[in-house]
Amino acid sequence: MRNLLLAAVVLAVVAASASAGVSGKYVEARTCDVWTGPCFANAETSMGGKNAVIGWMIDEGSFDGVKLDGLGVVAVISAPDTLGIKQSGKGKAVLIVDSKASKKQKDALVKLARKQGGDLVGEVLAVTTEKVEIEICECKEGGCARLSAGKATVETRCLSAKHDKVCGNESAYYTPLTEGVKAKPAMATEHSYQGKEVGARWSDANRRGAYVGTFELRSVFFSEGDE
Repeated sequence: MRNLLLAAVVLAVVAASASAGVSGKYVEARTCDVWTGPCFANAETSMGGKNAVIGWMIDEGSFDGVKLDGLGVVAVISAPDTLGIKQSGKGKAVLIVDSKASKKQKDALVKLARKQGGDLVGEVLAVTTEKVEIEICECKEGGCARLSAGKATVETRCLSAKHDKVCGNESAYYTPLTEGVKAKPAMATEHSYQGKEVGARWSDANRRGAYVGTFELRSVFFSEGDE
């Protein structure tokens, strides 16, 4: 009987661990087109597209054993190469964590961003605390969003297959920068970062360089080996 009870407890713990994780809203914008034709993408390669703003707003869930409902984190990225192609090295990043978060929650948000960003946030130059707002608005194609986090701002609208085409062969040429994302390409009507920590400032409006959608990360505890 004791063995049966022990097995039941183990199964319950495993089941709870398997269902643990975080999910919520996802917004990214980069300084190159993601919805584009191969000719335009190839023309930008190595010339630009090395900066991005990525935001996660947790609707519900826990990460590293810490509840994060209603909190957001943003990564401001400077990569060695055009985002979307194989990188020659690790990226540099500033992480902006939600001012509503407690110390434990801020630590967990940093770990979440590092886990999701991978090598793109390989060198974290600074962690700042700001009010983080990430909203996905109701619209026909699901491409309307707003991100505000200190010196980082992103606003998007839906892409028009009729009015936003340039070469007539556009598609989602690049995939989102992080895993576990379900998102649609969008027009970044505003995409800017006015800080100086990553060695670059930009204001890159009206570019087909955004993704808007949701993310889901099934993970329980963050280990040092994941950094």
